[in-house]
Amino acid sequence: MSMYTETIMWHNQSGHNKRPLEGATHVERGNNPNCGDDLSLEVTLENGVIKDAAFSGSGCAISQASISIMIDLIKDKAVMDAKKICDAYLSMVKGESVSEEMVDALEDAQIFEGLSKMPARVKCGTLGWHCLKTVINQL
Repeated sequence: MSMYTETIMWHNQSGHNKRPLEGATHVERGNNPNCGDDLSLEVTLENGVIKDAAFSGSGCAISQASISIMIDLIKDKAVMDAKKICDAYLSMVKGESVSEEMVDALEDAQIFEGLSKMPARVKCGTLGWHCLKTVINQL
């Protein structure tokens, strides 16, 4: 089994980051009717820092693993740093050029780079990230 598959399956099956978030300051729902993904990102912001984040809902393995990995990357980050990570991820998945420094910052999310060659799966892999982008844009 490839690292890609193992990482996706672990995040999908473990329930890592999938929980109610008490006291969330922002909640953003994302829906992909083509795949049946329906996820909500819950974020707690304090003084410009993402103190905690979690998600709820249901979806395919790619959408759930992607949002879980995203949460690992943004927790305890300043909003502007989370925005840079989000923008780099969305660019990477679209097949656009991303600096080596930003690719490194994506850590486990790098496994989704190949989605750029699977247009039907891009929405699955970006659903949670678009929720994050909406939260950041509301600030």
